[in-house]
Amino acid sequence: MRRALIAANWKMFLNRESGTQLAMALAKKTADVEDRDILICPAAPLLSDVSAAIQGSRIQLGGQNMYFEKEGAFTGEVSADMLLSVGCTHVLLGHSERRHVFGEDDTLINKKVLFALESGLKPVLCVGELLEEREAGNTEKVVHRQVVKGLENVDALAQITIAYEPVWAIGTGKTATPEDAETVQAYIRKTVADIYSTDIADNLRILYGGSVKPDNIGGLMAKGNVDGALVGGASLKADSFYDIIRFT
Repeated sequence: MRRALIAANWKMFLNRESGTQLAMALAKKTADVEDRDILICPAAPLLSDVSAAIQGSRIQLGGQNMYFEKEGAFTGEVSADMLLSVGCTHVLLGHSERRHVFGEDDTLINKKVLFALESGLKPVLCVGELLEEREAGNTEKVVHRQVVKGLENVDALAQITIAYEPVWAIGTGKTATPEDAETVQAYIRKTVADIYSTDIADNLRILYGGSVKPDNIGGLMAKGNVDGALVGGASLKADSFYDIIRFT
């Protein structure tokens, strides 16, 4: 059995005070949650305070992005060591906004995946298609490329999670149906099995991300290839995120 993971991407929302308050509220609410993993990914300036707020809780901490060099003259970037130093265990890589707003390509994302693993961080590799790619019937082609390129030269997947986030469903109010998510995530698992092995693919956690809310999480999690969720807007309120965490 793959253990469920419910992850929050706070994106560029909240500040030091509101982020700390939310983290403290979540730590309190989830004190009795033992059967699934919880991850929150605040913006970089909030990480230190949020880390302190969840100290001793069951919540894990992740960065939203990182660069693939240890250190250097890379103004505005965040290193793996910086994330580790404030208590991060995970890092989101290849999020659709990094791909389509900031122009990150598969080669750059792969470098980040490899360096995160080398540094001791657990990457959450995000993949997914644009609306026009979906309408053109290219969903599998796009997702296949992003998975294969993102995992290039990765020897083992024990520390990796993949998040399928159809770009057309992020922040739009549109959500892939549970059947849509299951179809693509089963294809992702098959792709991983082809690259590595069936055993490795069977143990890989694949999350769904895209307008996840308390009222649709149950249907998504009922599917065999949906192992959790990457939650955006609904993770910014303690009650709604807790309702998603406690989907059963």
